[in-house]
Amino acid sequence: MFPGQGRYTYNNNSANNYNNTANERYAGYIQPQQLVAPPIRPQTFNSELDPHTKYQYSQCTGKRKALLVGINYIGSQNQLRGCINDTQNIYNFLTTQYGYNPDDIVILTDDNREYVRVPTRENMIRAMYWLVSNVQANDTLFFHYSGHGGQTKDLDGDEVDGFDSVIYPVDFQTAGHIVDDEMHEIMVRTLPQGVRLTALFDSCHSGSALDLPYCYSTKGVIKEPNAWKNVGQDGLNVALSYATGNNMGMITSLGSMASSFWNKNSSTGIRDRVKQIKFSAADVIMLSGSKDDQTSADAVEDGQNIGAMSYAFIKVLNLQPQQSYLSLLQNMRQELRGKYSQKPQLSASHPIDVNLQFIF
Repeated sequence: MFPGQGRYTYNNNSANNYNNTANERYAGYIQPQQLVAPPIRPQTFNSELDPHTKYQYSQCTGKRKALLVGINYIGSQNQLRGCINDTQNIYNFLTTQYGYNPDDIVILTDDNREYVRVPTRENMIRAMYWLVSNVQANDTLFFHYSGHGGQTKDLDGDEVDGFDSVIYPVDFQTAGHIVDDEMHEIMVRTLPQGVRLTALFDSCHSGSALDLPYCYSTKGVIKEPNAWKNVGQDGLNVALSYATGNNMGMITSLGSMASSFWNKNSSTGIRDRVKQIKFSAADVIMLSGSKDDQTSADAVEDGQNIGAMSYAFIKVLNLQPQQSYLSLLQNMRQELRGKYSQKPQLSASHPIDVNLQFIF
């Protein structure tokens, strides 16, 4: 059992980064349609797996737990600067705006002196199991990851583009990365019907980081998977080079990746299979910082090094707390447009009505 993080000394000044005057509120943001709360009863939809497949939206009225992971890779040649700040900002946001108890939040950062709270592969896996343990319908879980991400060759045939998304613990060079299939197995597949998991990934190539089968466009429709390919270690090298300003390293890695670009799979059968085996009766929503073929870089906002995705999520919900799924995605994209290249993605474990109110 993980103890809570009530004594975590986050940067209180970070709260001021998102305080804006009343005149700024809602400025330029897309307004959601008439907000409707998620339905209480289980929903049914037809699928090839089961003609009466059921899932349930969470009412988010039960207990709340959160796992926040920020890795700067301190002292390495691929060091980042904003990931630990992201966890501090998200922690402050959850506890001050959404009623999360500090004792029910676990934070893993690589500046922590307590080993159990350092984001090694072992500690991250253990914390994921803690997050989803002892939960029931209408409980609310929140997972946040800010760090390096990449891709590796898919071995189980569940990826349309032939590559799994991965995240990199602080000890990835010795212990290995964490694959999307493993995160799905731990944090999605095990959840009971009606439990809400909101996952926020601020990393490169994170569009399918939880292997959720339904991905939505800013028009509110389910979109087809992107056909671009990013090859395992070369994909990581591009991400690391881009994030740390190593242009020559990025060019070299892009050259290695180019040869695999046109190696296409037959995507239709894989897509149908993914929807069958990755569906969940729980209520899992993922917001990711970039498509599978995009990189994310450190950013600076209000004088603080941060991840652009984490910043946009907090700012949009602070300025306009009442959001639908669709307006949240649209407004986060608008917040990043013109300043950052990545486009936030919205994915779900089941079909969603994107005009329902976003609660978590």
